[in-house]
Amino acid sequence: MRKFRARIDGSTPTVLALYRSGSTSRDLHLYRKNPTPSSDPSSDQLEYGDDDEDQHDTTVNQMLVPRSHQEDATLILNNLLKEYDKTLRPDIGGKTALKKGCQISILTLLFSPQEYQIDIIFAQTWVDTRLRYNSSSMRILTLNSNMVGLIWLPDTIFRNSKTADSHWITTPNQLLRIWNNGKILYTLRMTINAECQLQLHNFPMDEHSCPLVFSSYGYPRDEIVYKWKRNSVETSDQKYWRLYQFDFMGLRNTTDVLTTTAGDYILMTVYFDLSRRMGYFTIQTYIPCILTVVLSWVSFWIKSDATPARTALGITTVLTMTTLSTVARNSLPRVSYVTAMDLFVTVCFLFVFAAMIEYAMLNYYSYSIRRPPPKMQRMAYSSFNMSRTPRTMMPMGNSLFWHDYDDSCLYECLDGKDCKSFFCCYEECKEGGWRKGRIHVNIRELDSYSRVFFPTSFLLFNIVYWVSYLYL
Repeated sequence: MRKFRARIDGSTPTVLALYRSGSTSRDLHLYRKNPTPSSDPSSDQLEYGDDDEDQHDTTVNQMLVPRSHQEDATLILNNLLKEYDKTLRPDIGGKTALKKGCQISILTLLFSPQEYQIDIIFAQTWVDTRLRYNSSSMRILTLNSNMVGLIWLPDTIFRNSKTADSHWITTPNQLLRIWNNGKILYTLRMTINAECQLQLHNFPMDEHSCPLVFSSYGYPRDEIVYKWKRNSVETSDQKYWRLYQFDFMGLRNTTDVLTTTAGDYILMTVYFDLSRRMGYFTIQTYIPCILTVVLSWVSFWIKSDATPARTALGITTVLTMTTLSTVARNSLPRVSYVTAMDLFVTVCFLFVFAAMIEYAMLNYYSYSIRRPPPKMQRMAYSSFNMSRTPRTMMPMGNSLFWHDYDDSCLYECLDGKDCKSFFCCYEECKEGGWRKGRIHVNIRELDSYSRVFFPTSFLLFNIVYWVSYLYL
């Protein structure tokens, strides 16, 4: 509902429109269209808006502050800045230090190796007694960035930042509010690239706390004291955060004192607690390494005389582990210490290499058993000449050997208690005796031993590895 009333001031009429919306009402100044002098007041053409509600609402929003308040604000600012010196901090020379409240609103967060990028709105509050004013109609002055350069501002710096940029589109993203008691609120939106030293000993099961540190550049704590405000760190919707390999665990803020030769400074720190996601590394490194180790055990079930098959399998698995080790190393920064992933890949490589060495030993000793040494052949031949015992020709591999020696016991055997100090028994010794001075394993059963030893030891290693890095 709209009502209009006219007030004649001299020869120029002015129309006041009373706009009512709910329980609110405002007096709006509306001006005459083509205000030319006329002797007949009734001929004046007045423009008081279109009947369209949207257009009328726009007119209301454009005139929220009456003309008298604008004049008051201009007068207040002129009086405040008349003798104001922005080069001096508030209450300089006083007994008490200037107290500043700080608040950070985190908009976006992006992590990369050894650094992170953060988009924040940084808010600072302090009291400047030189900016106090008396006005019952205007308790707060909300100003834009043009006023920022006319008053004193704190020299806050971010100590671990590499680069920092303020946002200037479409206008400088700055806000300044002045209360009638001299309290000032200054906010600024900025993007900071900060340093975060990652300790990768437990990579990829590592957790980190990346700090954002700020303080005054030139004022020690006896001149400026920083304090966190209530709910001092706020975060936006985390679905816009690009953490990629990390999970966000929480925030912490602390206050410390930095002692230097120039004085003691208050350090304000915000910690971002992060935990690395293992999904990528499990798929790309851990599962392929485990499967390669298991594949190397297949050779234990292949016949020992299938030399080409077992050799090709062993070489293939070794080369595969070498490739996996190189790829895994490229996925993290170059560090001089061993990480958890390095340990796992190295142990897997040793298991694969040991499987290939197992067949080399099996092949070598099997060939040695099938072919007696030349000295033994000569001993057997001399014994044959002396005893005139008939000789027997036996095929051994691709060669023929004379089997004319006594094979009852070719080694020095032990009996009784001395047998217990040795590991395995030579089948050639009578009654399961033992060879003196050496441990002997039945080479024909080496594959059988490996089928149990390799899987069991690898399983025990995995249990110790995962329990140590995930739970200890």
